[in-house]
Amino acid sequence: MKASAKATRKLAAFALPLDTAPMEAHSAGELPDADGPWQYEPKWDGFRCLAFKSGDAVELLSKAGKPLSRYFPEVIAFLRSLQIDQFVLDGELVIEADGRLLFDALQMRLHPAESRIRRLAAQTPAQLIVFDLLADARGTVLLNEPLRIRRKLLGSLIGKIGISESLKLSPATVARKQAERWLKAAGEDTDGVVAKQLDGPYVPGERIMIKVKRIRTADCVVGGFRYGSKKRFAANLLIDLPSLRSASSVASSSVVHLRQISSRFAATCRVLLRDRVDIR
Repeated sequence: MKASAKATRKLAAFALPLDTAPMEAHSAGELPDADGPWQYEPKWDGFRCLAFKSGDAVELLSKAGKPLSRYFPEVIAFLRSLQIDQFVLDGELVIEADGRLLFDALQMRLHPAESRIRRLAAQTPAQLIVFDLLADARGTVLLNEPLRIRRKLLGSLIGKIGISESLKLSPATVARKQAERWLKAAGEDTDGVVAKQLDGPYVPGERIMIKVKRIRTADCVVGGFRYGSKKRFAANLLIDLPSLRSASSVASSSVVHLRQISSRFAATCRVLLRDRVDIR
């Protein structure tokens, strides 16, 4: 009973309930210009995450509300070590190696074995890229404040924390041309660009923002695939990209293994993909 009461007090101490849903985005074919002013940000290729802190109590929750804390102990330890007593941050968990963000490395963390998780945390530590502040260091809830105020307060908070490899502030701009450059460069570390109304509040669970993805296509030959859970969908593909072949070197360097593609497609698309590649 004592342990349960202590846990309840910790949960109640957060400035916002742990079931607070992040504000979401709907897709569009191009960056918005009307109905502004707009703030544009890179759309990171990671795990969307809300980070809650109150004293020593720290929680990471996914976009779907699932706990992520046990999978990223190094992030929890860093946030707990901060002198700032409380906040609620909105951001993206990413793992960087050799100057690139590795989505597969994030997925490898979702494992039941704590020993494996801690080993991966030491080998490829994650970082939290933050882009919104839902509650400040005094516990003041900022959901009704316009983005321009929340962003300013977020910048001040990150400034107090200082430069860190574990916590970074996402770039942002009000210049459409800069956003177009980000969109054009998207592909490796980012999926595209997210647009947010500067004068808008933070509305949990609602698709208020606008996301624009860079769509790229390639002709390829599927050489093999691996089933996902209970053979309901295709999870991995082995493909050949003829465009990568050179006149002097055929095939060897053009075979690419696409891992964990299931996470990038909607459920219906995964089934359709399975039906297309399974010719038995």
